Amino acid sequence: MGVVAEQQVLYLFYEHMASIIYSKALEDAQLWMRNRIENIEIDYFVLYCNTNKSEY
Repeated sequence: MGVVAEQQVLYLFYEHMASIIYSKALEDAQLWMRNRIENIEIDYFVLYCNTNKSEY
């Protein structure tokens, strides 16, 4: 395969697949962020409960 043919294949891939890959990457990032926020909320709740227990 020549250089021109390789460039055409890459351009075809970019033209048709880039938006799909980008959308999947955004979905993955949103899921990752939701998981991190959930973990922070759980950690905060555990720390808050432990703090309130020691006051009584």
